[in-house]
Amino acid sequence: MATQLSGYRLMWIFVMFDLPVMTKDQMRAATKFREFLLDEGFEKSQFSVYARFCNGKEQFEGYMRRIEAHLPEKGDIHILTFTDRQYENVVRFSGQRRRRQRKNPDQLALF
Repeated sequence: MATQLSGYRLMWIFVMFDLPVMTKDQMRAATKFREFLLDEGFEKSQFSVYARFCNGKEQFEGYMRRIEAHLPEKGDIHILTFTDRQYENVVRFSGQRRRRQRKNPDQLALF
């Protein structure tokens, strides 16, 4: 019997950031942070906005600990979470056209 995953348990994590890039060291730190997010399975949603699907609060807490361990020295970072049910109501526009809702991953990888 297949287990039905709840849209209220499944979550989306959004990491939004504004990092300084005035010096080479700051540019390197910003690049390193973006690459870290990609390595953690986040995808670029918009410039300086990255999103990732996860299977609940426990997994979210693990990502929070890893993000906190990789924070750049300067800049502002905001992390938002939405349940899958909340996220399905997001309205997206691109190039003056309304976009279809995003499809959730077909398979949820558990580590």
